[in-house]
Amino acid sequence: MKELINRLTEGKRVAILGYGREGRSSYNLIRNLFPEKLLGIIDNNEEISKDPDLSSDPKAILHLGSGCMKQLLNYDLVIKAPGISFHVLPEGFDKSRITSQTSLFLQEYGKQVIGVTGTKGKSTTSSLIHHILSCSGFHSILLGNIGLPPFEGIPEITEATLIVMELSSHQLEFLSKSPHIALLLNIFQEHLDHYVNYEAYQQAKMNIGKFQDKNDFFIYSSDNKLLDKLVEESEPLQHILLPYSLHPLSSDGIFRTENAVWMKREGSIKKLFDVSPSLSLPGEHNFSNIMAAVTACHIAGVSPEKMRKAISSFKGLEHRIEFVGEYDGIQYFNDSIATIPEATIEAVKTLQKVGTLILGGYDRGIDYHILYPFLVHSGIDNLIFIGEAGKRMKSELLTSGIQAGQAIYEAGNYEEVVEIAKRVTVKGKICLLSPAASSFDMFKNFEHRGEIYKKNVRSNATSHP
Repeated sequence: MKELINRLTEGKRVAILGYGREGRSSYNLIRNLFPEKLLGIIDNNEEISKDPDLSSDPKAILHLGSGCMKQLLNYDLVIKAPGISFHVLPEGFDKSRITSQTSLFLQEYGKQVIGVTGTKGKSTTSSLIHHILSCSGFHSILLGNIGLPPFEGIPEITEATLIVMELSSHQLEFLSKSPHIALLLNIFQEHLDHYVNYEAYQQAKMNIGKFQDKNDFFIYSSDNKLLDKLVEESEPLQHILLPYSLHPLSSDGIFRTENAVWMKREGSIKKLFDVSPSLSLPGEHNFSNIMAAVTACHIAGVSPEKMRKAISSFKGLEHRIEFVGEYDGIQYFNDSIATIPEATIEAVKTLQKVGTLILGGYDRGIDYHILYPFLVHSGIDNLIFIGEAGKRMKSELLTSGIQAGQAIYEAGNYEEVVEIAKRVTVKGKICLLSPAASSFDMFKNFEHRGEIYKKNVRSNATSHP
C-alpha cells in the first residue's frame, strides 16, 4: 500500500474530503506511512479542529466550516469520503482529481476481495458470505459500508485472507479496479438526492464489475429485470458472468427449484443442497440473498454441505425484519433499513399478518407509486405516516383514486407512532416499522431510527402478561 500511495501522491497536493470515520482512517494510514507529507483536511464541521491528532500535526492543513469546499481547487488529488454529494463541489473543480479509500484499497487488494452491492440486501448478503467463509475454515474479514473502513482492516490481511466488502454506490463512484468476485444484487430507485438522475445511480452500481478482467467473476440476479437489461446492454467485458435466480436458468448459473439449489456450468447440472426450513432467513428476498452468497462461496471453494450448515446457523441482522417483542398481544417488528418501497413490500409479504404499517421519513424524491396498489390487497388495517416522505405518501395515496381501505394516521415523532399503534392494532397482528424512506430528517442513520423505535416500543407498550 505504501508504494501505491507514494506513486499516486508524489509531487501532488493531497487533501482528504470529509473527516468522519473513513476520512480519519485515511488520514491515519497516510500519516503513518508518510509522517512529513502535507495533508489538507476539508470538512464543514469546525469542531474537527479539536481533534488531538490534527491539532498536534504541523503537516495537517485544516479547511473547516463555511466556504471550505472552495479550497478543493487548490489540491491535485482529493481522497473523498463516501456520501459527500457532488452538489457541494465548487464550480470549475475537475472531478478527475477525486479518488476514494475504496478505490485505493481495491487497487492493492482487489484480487482477494468479494465485493457486494445492490440497492437492498447488501448488508445481509455480505454478512452471510463472511459467516459461511468463517464457518468453513477460511480467514475472512468483513469491511466497507457495513461499518469498518477498508484501511482499518489492513493489519489483519494476509495472502490467504478473503476480504468481503459491502459497497455502496458512493464507494463505487471512482473505481479503476473492481473486486475479483463482484456481486450486484438488484437496482431500484434510491439516492436521487445525490445523483444527477437515476441512470447515473445505475452506472455507479455497475462500476463494481466494470474494471474486472477475464479471470474475475460478475454475479448478478437475473430476476431483477432492470439489472438483467443493464448487463445485456453493457459493453463487452472480460469477466465471467454468473447469474443466479429463484427460477430455472437457461444459461450457466445457480438457481432454485421447489426442492433444491442447483449449479449449471458448461452444460452440466449439479445439485448443491436441498431446500429446507432450516435455511434460516425468512422471505423470498432473503432466499435471493442466500442464492447470491452461495454463488460467491461456491467460486471461493466452499463445499455445498459446509454452505448449508453455515446458512442454517446464520441469525440475520439487526433492523432487518427484526422481532422487537410482543406487547398486549401485538407483535412489533423493526425493519428500519427499508428505505425504498420495494423493501417495504417484501417485508409485508414476509410477515403476512401486518395490521399496522409505519411509513415515512426524509423525502429524497423517489417514486412511491408501486406501493399504493400493493396496499389494496395487503391485509393491512392501519397506516401511520411520519416525516416529509410520509406526508407525501399520504397525500399521493389519498389523491390517487386507489381505495386501499386502511385507516390513516399521522405522527410527529416515534413516541406518538407507538401510542397510535398500540391503540389501533388488533391483537394477534403485527405492527411493522418499514418506512420506505431515509432516516436523515430526524436521525443519524437507519440504525438510530430503529433503536428509537425499539426503545419506544419497550417503554410505552404494555407488556403481554
